[in-house]
Amino acid sequence: MDPNFWHSRWENDQIGFHTKQANPLLVDFFAKLSLNKGSRVFVPLCGKTLDMHWLLNQGYHVIGAELSKKAIDQLFDELGIKPKISTIDKLDHYSAEGIDIYVGDIFHLKGDMIGKIDAIYDRAALVALPLEMRKSYTNHLMKITNKAQQLLICFEYDQALMDGPPFSISEDEVKMHYEKYYSLQQLTKKTVEGGFRSGLPTTENVWLLN
Repeated sequence: MDPNFWHSRWENDQIGFHTKQANPLLVDFFAKLSLNKGSRVFVPLCGKTLDMHWLLNQGYHVIGAELSKKAIDQLFDELGIKPKISTIDKLDHYSAEGIDIYVGDIFHLKGDMIGKIDAIYDRAALVALPLEMRKSYTNHLMKITNKAQQLLICFEYDQALMDGPPFSISEDEVKMHYEKYYSLQQLTKKTVEGGFRSGLPTTENVWLLN
């Protein structure tokens, strides 16, 4: 997907995907990862999600990757934190106590930049990418995190009736990307109240990847 698509969405404040609270499915199921306080949690394509606030408040070290500089400037403003900003290769690195965010193309991110990752929380990355990019993304994600365990949240609907993003991710697709490398457990399948846009029936599926 053209990066300009997402830059335009942020520049024009077309961010309906940004919610005013931490995702309830994160709050309900994150403990399934059995992490200790201080564990390092990677959040790909994080935007300025309040999920980051929640993870920080729970005592985790948050590492994020995001294309939009505007999103990350707003994230730190809303956290009330002034980050140290440096450049590493093709990415800008925003850092402060307990948080490191890399701004730019996630495919430029390397494992030695982010260090050891204890878990991945993917709510907005897989569903944001078209299929061919999802294949590249999942391989890249496993490479840079050394196949860290994941809490993965996906939408599922009839893709023939609506164009993404967010794209529909079926159980078969989750298995296609990850079954060779992880033990997969579907934790819940929740109906999205009101569906998408014109009432398109949609479910939100939570996966634990160990």
